[in-house]
Amino acid sequence: MREDIREWSRKLPVPKWLTVCFAALWHLQLTYAQTADVLEPQVRKYVRVSTPKVILEHVRIIDGTGASPKSDQTIAIENGKIAAVGPEAHHLQSADVSVLDLRGYSVIPGIVGMHGHLSFYARPNLQADGSYESPSLVTQMSFSAPRLFLANGVTTMRGAGSVEPQTEVNLKQAIEKGVAPGPHLYITGPFLGGPGLHTPVLTGPEDARETVAFWADRGVTSFKAYVNITRAELQAVVTEAHKRGLKVLGHLCSVTYEEAAEIGIDSLEHGFFVNTQLDPGKQPDKCSDSRGDYTLEHLSAEQANHLITTLIEHHVAITSTLPSTAWNVPSLNPGVDGPLKPAALAAMSPDARDGYFIDLKRARRSGGPDTTNLLRRDMQLERAFVAAGGLLMAGSDPVGLFGSVPGFADHREIELLVEAGFTPVEAIKIATLNGAIFLGRQDQIGSISVGKNADLVVIKGDPAIHISDIENVEIVFKDGVGYDSQKLLESAKGHYGEF
Repeated sequence: MREDIREWSRKLPVPKWLTVCFAALWHLQLTYAQTADVLEPQVRKYVRVSTPKVILEHVRIIDGTGASPKSDQTIAIENGKIAAVGPEAHHLQSADVSVLDLRGYSVIPGIVGMHGHLSFYARPNLQADGSYESPSLVTQMSFSAPRLFLANGVTTMRGAGSVEPQTEVNLKQAIEKGVAPGPHLYITGPFLGGPGLHTPVLTGPEDARETVAFWADRGVTSFKAYVNITRAELQAVVTEAHKRGLKVLGHLCSVTYEEAAEIGIDSLEHGFFVNTQLDPGKQPDKCSDSRGDYTLEHLSAEQANHLITTLIEHHVAITSTLPSTAWNVPSLNPGVDGPLKPAALAAMSPDARDGYFIDLKRARRSGGPDTTNLLRRDMQLERAFVAAGGLLMAGSDPVGLFGSVPGFADHREIELLVEAGFTPVEAIKIATLNGAIFLGRQDQIGSISVGKNADLVVIKGDPAIHISDIENVEIVFKDGVGYDSQKLLESAKGHYGEF
């Protein structure tokens, strides 16, 4: 193999630093990477760049660490890994090398989405006044959602609760085998809590423990505590999951943030929106009527500092999901059409699109709940959490409501982090490296450096200056295979929300 490298380097005027890096990587075993030759034909047709060696030259690198961007750089990819990163150099193209001149483009790490869903909340016979017929349906989006995530640069996605865990485990395996396109998936088991769920209701701590054990044995990699879980049940979930080396996330209400931190939860979802510790009438193990809005609005500076300190001391991460609230803030969404770009609307089924416009028009006409102050307060707390040393991650929460479409909503989350006061490179770090750190995979994904998986997003423009350029995705490299974003979007067109 070393002879092959020397022969290749003689054919191309490659700098010594580049050749040495390629040679050093030949001996690595690709334990996670998935090269183009293992992809089935139904996946390969969405691939734009498939050679084992790829050179991205004249590119602006935003490396995911929060460092300043570097212009006119070269990234070399070898068999699914980043082989070299350095100053630009000119190269010749050959049969096993693709050279892409990316003047005017930026490259960021693949997005690590930490609050995704592969399901859709459907409302049968939805009327213009917002009414619909029961029962509402939660339907699996195994075809469209993975394509939309990948097309928009999400190369790793942690689900945030599943209605069909076995289906999602099977889907993960299909993607890794090259049978279906999509990001690397981390599967979260069924929603764990009390009445009001679309999955079986927990009957107590032992039931909670057995549920975790059952799904852990079947390939689920994390578990979600939901709004009506009790403290005893949450303790059982955390204990069993941690015994197996798995993590627990929570969209809480019945349990407060500080209670969950003391129990040992790993991440809390939806920023600081669903902490109920100050809510009027809050009872132990019961969800309050306010569902956290009162606490968010009335939390004093001293109380906020104590909460943030408690979370950090217990190593609890926070997942920001700003799009699910910001959609109803007029200052962020001018016009009746809201913030959705045409490609996001095109991805939606006719029923899903109609539902989005019905909700948006009703909110504009009636004024709807004023979430502006709550959103700004949550943004303030997210900034304070990061300033104090907390790990903030990014999620999109695409469930078919609020126009939150997989992938597109992940872009919106990054834009809203900038709206919250983070710099563009800080927001990109939150959406990439921070998620990798939480997953324990920061040595493989989340930033651009030699030896890591070649999970990269090629973007037209400069999101470090204009964060809205984050939407201009053209090629998504996952394990060194360059997927054509537009082809993936076309394949999913009109499918998101089918039921």
